[in-house]
Amino acid sequence: MNRSIGRPVHILSPGPIGQRTGGYVFLRRIAEGLAARGERVGIHALPGQHPWPDEAARLSADAIVGRIPDGAVVLVDGLALPAAANALWMDQYRLRLTALVHHPLHLETGLSTEQATLLRQIEQAALGPMRRVLVPSAATAAAVVALGVPPARIAMVPPGTDRADKAAGSAGGGPHRADGVPQLLSLGTLTPRKGHHLLIGALAALTDLPWRLVLAGSDSRDPACAAALRAAVAGAGLAGRVTITGELDEAGLARLWASSDLFVFPSLHEGYGMAAAEALARGLPVVTTTAGALAEVVPPGAGALVPPGDAGALAAALRPLLADPGVRAAAARAAAAAGALLPDWEDCLDRVRSELGRAVPADQRIERIA
Repeated sequence: MNRSIGRPVHILSPGPIGQRTGGYVFLRRIAEGLAARGERVGIHALPGQHPWPDEAARLSADAIVGRIPDGAVVLVDGLALPAAANALWMDQYRLRLTALVHHPLHLETGLSTEQATLLRQIEQAALGPMRRVLVPSAATAAAVVALGVPPARIAMVPPGTDRADKAAGSAGGGPHRADGVPQLLSLGTLTPRKGHHLLIGALAALTDLPWRLVLAGSDSRDPACAAALRAAVAGAGLAGRVTITGELDEAGLARLWASSDLFVFPSLHEGYGMAAAEALARGLPVVTTTAGALAEVVPPGAGALVPPGDAGALAAALRPLLADPGVRAAAARAAAAAGALLPDWEDCLDRVRSELGRAVPADQRIERIA
């Protein structure tokens, strides 16, 4: 087991840490895991809309960071960088700073050129004071290097994946499986980056096959996107086949996982893909894209990998998996094998603890990002 970090760890969370998206789950598991290992952990929820904080939110972040004792270890979530950027710059020499970058904010889908440029400038400046930068994948590491962070300062720390019971799917029955129709599950906040609109377009070309789709994830973070998705479902005549659940609790998600036959994740960019990893752990075939780090997580034999943004390719990949139970069963076996090889949370926490410890030495010089 790694040695203790030796001083308190202060975590800067972009809002309440209990939120249910993958990034918050990752941050929360780090906080809980470090505390369980005897580390002293403080969690600071930065107020405001992230990644677009107003002046009041930035001033609040200044005050929160200013109260952290000299020499403390600080782990800041990448989504909180815009709110905390000024405070991190001002206090870089008295605190031991590490960033957890899930994926660069300026690569988010739907940003204007001006918004993307601004976020890139903020991220580049905010990462400058960091002694260590933790990333979940090689793809995200490359994106952080593109921001000017020296590779020697970057550590790849994939999130853990809990071992789970295999999904029963069609054979298991349950409240969502009354008629035995293959159930597709797509899990993720309803935002443009998740590509749900492409999935609706793909499934509109597969109405000759039996299937049912459940979209599970928050529909309140981007109400306009959620409304447009519901309109697309209705416009495609799929209202009887597509269920949009909103955000579910753990029990609700567990029921969905157990009753599903296929996981579909048409994201346009992912820094890792925790939902895809969880699907593999449950032995579910995964149809996803090659965007970001997804090809690092999902092997092709475990389902299919298609170009991001290509509804036609997505439909072509789904057809044999829906039409042929044998093809689906072979993909499920490959998915289970891949899931068994995923890192667990103990390994993840070992790496996080080690990297936070590397940020401690007071004489460590920080090379400025040009």
